[in-house]
Amino acid sequence: MVLTERPTSPENPSRQQRLRGQLGSRDVSGRTLEQWQYEVTSGGRIWYCPDPDRRITWVVAAGTVHPKITE
Repeated sequence: MVLTERPTSPENPSRQQRLRGQLGSRDVSGRTLEQWQYEVTSGGRIWYCPDPDRRITWVVAAGTVHPKITE
């Protein structure tokens, strides 16, 4: 529900935040969207891009380990 009901309004900012720098946006279907991260477990992450115009949240990556690219 976090990703579908409030993808850009974190209830717990330590687990859900917009990515920064070059990771802060992503091209999805020809549109540049904000890219966010949700920490599911201490290592598991979901990267997603909310699309407010289409009212869709695109899941663009998910993994069970902390992504090294964000370090």
